[in-house]
Amino acid sequence: MSDPLITVERFGPVLEITLNRPPANAINRATSRAIHAALRELQDDPDLRVGLLTGAGTRIFSAGWDLKEVAQPDFDPALDTDPERGHGPGGFAGIVEYHDLLKPVVGAINGAAVGGGFEIALACDVIFMADHAFFQLPEMQRGFLADAGAVQRLPRRLPRNVAVEMLLSGRRMEAEEARSWGLVHAVHPGERLREEARAYASMIAEGAPLALQALKEVLRHIEMMPTPDALSLTKPGCSGLPMYERMSASEDFFEGPRAFAEKRKPVWKGH
Repeated sequence: MSDPLITVERFGPVLEITLNRPPANAINRATSRAIHAALRELQDDPDLRVGLLTGAGTRIFSAGWDLKEVAQPDFDPALDTDPERGHGPGGFAGIVEYHDLLKPVVGAINGAAVGGGFEIALACDVIFMADHAFFQLPEMQRGFLADAGAVQRLPRRLPRNVAVEMLLSGRRMEAEEARSWGLVHAVHPGERLREEARAYASMIAEGAPLALQALKEVLRHIEMMPTPDALSLTKPGCSGLPMYERMSASEDFFEGPRAFAEKRKPVWKGH
């Protein structure tokens, strides 16, 4: 599947989605719907296991919300949640509110990730970053809040005082600082970024398909739980978590131990 606003390519079990709105890869409502459609393909296709999200070009991953669209006289904020005319069911950029997306997504941040571009990165499970890239949240200087994920997610990823300072000041966070805080997994030269991210996504895709999805499901449910409650939840047969229960009752659940005992690579069936 491809769309004029994005390009979508399959590399075995990895689905690579590239923002393609030069020069800034800004996100309008149509782009949000296109990204969400690609992510739905990732989630629904049993042959796909991992997503990779990046931007076209080398300078800008995404400048975030398309303010030119917002500035149009007929722009109606109330349409944001409309499935056909707004951002659609995945929220901004098709991902920040796609809570049912259980397959992991690797973000390859190839350039500036500003405002909503940073919020897209925060919605990914693992972040790779080009050495010249940076994160920035200038919303305070635009008259609104970074409420498409930064306000909600950033204080959970960084020390709260660092996150709040970024939200208040709108300053840049360079790639090495982001790595030092553990916000990004790795920093690479720009010309190697996509290759490294693809290799990492392919490595993730070697994991058991149902376990990959169960991990995201479990992490989402236990994130704010006390440890005893989280441990009580993750018991097969009583968790109430559909993918976790499906994984626990699957053939793959037994294939992993058998392959280990027989000193061979597991052959996953996804059921």
